[in-house]
Amino acid sequence: MNETAKVVIGGGIIGLSIAWRLVKEGQNVTVVERGQVGQEASRVAAGMLAASAEVGYEEFELYALCRESLRLWPNFALELEQDSGINVDYRSNGTLIVADDRDAAVALKRGFDFQKEHQYPVEWLTREETLALEPFLSPRIVASVFASEDHAVDNRMVIKGLREAILRHGGVIKENSTVESVDLSGTNVVVHVQGQDSVIADTVVVAAGAWSRQIAGLPPEFVPPVRPVKGQILELKMERPFELNHVVRGRKAYLVPRTDGRLIVGATSEEMGFDKRMTAGGVHAVLDGAWDMVPGILDLELSSIDVGLRPGSRDHQPIVGYSNDRRIFIATGHYRHGVILSAVTAVESAKSILSGNDSAVLRYFSPKRFSHLDV
Repeated sequence: MNETAKVVIGGGIIGLSIAWRLVKEGQNVTVVERGQVGQEASRVAAGMLAASAEVGYEEFELYALCRESLRLWPNFALELEQDSGINVDYRSNGTLIVADDRDAAVALKRGFDFQKEHQYPVEWLTREETLALEPFLSPRIVASVFASEDHAVDNRMVIKGLREAILRHGGVIKENSTVESVDLSGTNVVVHVQGQDSVIADTVVVAAGAWSRQIAGLPPEFVPPVRPVKGQILELKMERPFELNHVVRGRKAYLVPRTDGRLIVGATSEEMGFDKRMTAGGVHAVLDGAWDMVPGILDLELSSIDVGLRPGSRDHQPIVGYSNDRRIFIATGHYRHGVILSAVTAVESAKSILSGNDSAVLRYFSPKRFSHLDV
């Protein structure tokens, strides 16, 4: 058995971000990942740092958390690049939310009015103003909302950067290592890893995404109520004269350009359990929604198709905070917001774990909101 450590179960963007913040504070940190780090939902994401464009009606607490994380992201990205030597392609061009017919424009205007009422940083653009920003958009576009402060990052490069930074700071990453259970009977927690030596921990962070509720030994009332939500996503290769400079979102799809010429197009949202099959219907749905906004994508090379399982909670909001056992810290359920919320989740979770105190910033998202329910 190893010496006492902070053990993070799960090597997605949330688990790795928390581990990075802890190891930078001089903690002995071990990340235990059932597969390869960052190869599940964190890989199959578009990297949108979308607070205004992504958050829905009446989600005030989630919007505030996304805004706080967006505030942290520029320094978070810069520090990660310095720690790892890896460029994470932070792009601050903004996001266009477009309407491709009059009905869509009415719905978009209703959302825009709500956003302005609550002082979201958004701007209404006419058809002409929209096409001036992005000439390759469909001429059928009626109007758009420009969210100038909604940015983007290459989530796959973030994962590579986090992995490298953790290792450079002396952290341990155990891949292809399935946690069977946690034993809370002693002073410290014994983390039992299938086919390997156990790891002794004074604190365990449960950040296993859609698999978080499968870890045996957690306090029953704090087993996180998360489920997998399937997403299929495409990667295209942009070639001149085609060009897209802003993230573009519509009713059925989004397009996220990368500096290196890749174009991420996604994504489905399917309640299919742990089914990770790629389907013709999923690809068609994504392409059809994207074509409505940017017809020229049909001429681009299709580089890859990927499938991931987002961790969705009962209320589609993250579950972050201590269980009733202060040795167990939960960080899962980020659903569509894992990339943007990784910065604030990491910073505030590390503060909590190091101090033993609950985070005021994360209080609304505590696991305690579900503790009275059957899991």
